[in-house]
Amino acid sequence: MTRKIFYSFRFDDDVMRVQQIRNIGVIEDNKPVTPNKWEEIKSGGDPAIQRWIDASIARSECVVVLIGENTSQSRWVDYEIRKAWNDGKGLVGIYIHNLKDPRYGTSIKAQILLRE
Repeated sequence: MTRKIFYSFRFDDDVMRVQQIRNIGVIEDNKPVTPNKWEEIKSGGDPAIQRWIDASIARSECVVVLIGENTSQSRWVDYEIRKAWNDGKGLVGIYIHNLKDPRYGTSIKAQILLRE
């Protein structure tokens, strides 16, 4: 039985690294959000982003945070982690700094993820 997973990550910095990981999920029918779809969601402003996150996490059993160099700077990743925790979802973090990105190469390992 496959699990419904929500992937949390900093889109601008890590989308290419994340695509490498998420392409594995094609078998599970867990296709990544396309850049065009993400731009459409963002165009609705913060309320639209929050609704999309809330609905996506509600359909998931687990949130996997894919941690790149600057992930901790994303307020949306912070929101997703807190939402998952408060909703009692499974929550796991995976460092992705060593995966190559054709634009940026590899990055350094992040030092901290959650803000206080």
